[in-house]
Amino acid sequence: MTQEQSALVLPLLKSAEMRRSVYALNKNLPITQQEVEDLAGHVIRHTPSSNNSQSARVVLLFGREHEALWEIVRETLRPLVKKDRWEKTDQKVSGFQAAAGTALFFEDMAVIRALQKKLPLYKERFPDWSEHGSAMNQYRLWQLLAAAGAGASLQHYNPIIDEAVKKRWNIPEDYRLRAQLVFGGISEPAGEK
Repeated sequence: MTQEQSALVLPLLKSAEMRRSVYALNKNLPITQQEVEDLAGHVIRHTPSSNNSQSARVVLLFGREHEALWEIVRETLRPLVKKDRWEKTDQKVSGFQAAAGTALFFEDMAVIRALQKKLPLYKERFPDWSEHGSAMNQYRLWQLLAAAGAGASLQHYNPIIDEAVKKRWNIPEDYRLRAQLVFGGISEPAGEK
């Protein structure tokens, strides 16, 4: 590898190492809300997708809206979790709520259906390929947040929260929730792998 190549590759390797599941988060985000929005926009525009479909969508929640998401999760889980496990579950949700924000990752299924119609030979594969693209978007934003000094963890409370999320934030019916990336300042580091 040339020195020029190393200069480009080494920071990417380092940012991959920095990306960890950090659960002790706070509202003291080391970058601005605008910078998070800019990072998310860059990720959505420049992450590869099947047939360049760009089917990924992200909704960023900060402040009260972020906290409202985790209230939805709490109230959705309450009747589903056994009473003897509720305290632990409630603490976990409170930990996510203590963070600065959440990125909701969606896939636009209207885009996927259009590809299925346009290229019927691959009809059965497009939903899988959509998941691959979504995963790349999630990982890339997480990696960039880590490189900027923020902590994050990826959560999956879908599909049990989908209906309430769509209603609260007027999310199009064709959008399918895939993951929730909780992010914020780091209260306690993740520890060693």
